[in-house]
Amino acid sequence: MESIWNDIKKPKFSTLEGDIKTDVLIIGGGMCGVLCAHMLRKAGVECILAEADRICNGITNDTTAKITLQHGLIYDKISKKYGLHKAQLYYQSQKTAMEKLKAIALEVDSDFKECSNVVYTLNDRAAVEREVNALEQIGCKVSFCEKTELPFDIAGAVEIENQANFHPLKFVYAIAGNLTIYENTKILALKSNTAITNHGTISAKKIIVATHFPIFNKHGAYFIKMYQDRSYVLALKDAKNFKKMYVDQAKDGLSFRTHNGLLLLGGGSHRTGKNGGGWKVLETVAEKYYPSAQKVTRWATQDCMTLDSIPYIGQYSNATPNLYVATGFNKWGMTSSMVSAMVLTDMICERGSEYEEIYSPMRSVVHSQLFINVFESVKGLATLTTPRCPHLGCALKYNKLEHSWDCPCHGSRFEKNGKLINNPATDDKDKLNQLK
Repeated sequence: MESIWNDIKKPKFSTLEGDIKTDVLIIGGGMCGVLCAHMLRKAGVECILAEADRICNGITNDTTAKITLQHGLIYDKISKKYGLHKAQLYYQSQKTAMEKLKAIALEVDSDFKECSNVVYTLNDRAAVEREVNALEQIGCKVSFCEKTELPFDIAGAVEIENQANFHPLKFVYAIAGNLTIYENTKILALKSNTAITNHGTISAKKIIVATHFPIFNKHGAYFIKMYQDRSYVLALKDAKNFKKMYVDQAKDGLSFRTHNGLLLLGGGSHRTGKNGGGWKVLETVAEKYYPSAQKVTRWATQDCMTLDSIPYIGQYSNATPNLYVATGFNKWGMTSSMVSAMVLTDMICERGSEYEEIYSPMRSVVHSQLFINVFESVKGLATLTTPRCPHLGCALKYNKLEHSWDCPCHGSRFEKNGKLINNPATDDKDKLNQLK
């Protein structure tokens, strides 16, 4: 079943035929890639966006579209790990991104709506109190609360006003019309500054990889710096109409927001390729608290999770000065997509960005999550079963819930017949012809 965002007419863009040149090539046509193209064009930079499928046909199509600088309990975490100054930089970058998104959204038909965002906890009041303290120290107006619209009691919550939500596809398609975009144009390889596609070549002075999970393994070591997390959404009719947005600070918690009278109930998350609650968790919650509600549709999404919960935005690696990346949005792709567009536009225009350091893909990898990622990769490689993932050769696991083959190492997913669903793999899995 599809997300509720598919209720609009989607424009089509031509497929590349032949060889062309540009100043900047953007690989990947989700929210991030389109915003990068939009911001570069505003800066007077010639750019081309190449998308292997249709723009916004992947993760952007499956988002719950919350526009907020409140990404779980991130500010206390950054303050402890990197210090208050970097927490403030993260806050300033996300706040600026929100303001830029709002300015664009108000100029187009995007169902933009301001509301408060609330991060709650069921049992860790102290964690929320620490987050409130961290936010207050960096100058954010915030409040602690215990009473909410939620249908259950909580231990505490941190609320920030003047956040927002919108219709992500209406927003993206509204700004994509003035951009140079090629759909069904798959990048097969990079040779120096030339991208080899399935129908020609694109030569560029600089290249941005905005493909959700980076697809080039030779540099950057993103295959150990990230893993992918799968989560689920139910769209319910005749359930509660929430005035605010809510998300549990726990990794496996629930999220709530309303769009056009539908409650978008999210949760059931787990590492891709592992077992998790899925839609069953959400259906149980809906039956308990909203027994009269009707299920309109359901869908799942996938997010890249970094070692320290901060995205990787900047130079792809030390060895690739003209190659850039934007990835690892940790379930918060709306504002982080705009941050990516801001930072990369500044870098490409050689005017520098005050946020380069906090998002640098070359920052330290010394985090406990690194060892978990390495363990899962070794385990996947050592598992002597078929089929195997064409990305790096890990054993695929069959996902009974979604009838797909999933990679627990790096999150690639394939249909039953082997057709690629999610990267970092770039090819179908030989139609899974080895499957017995």
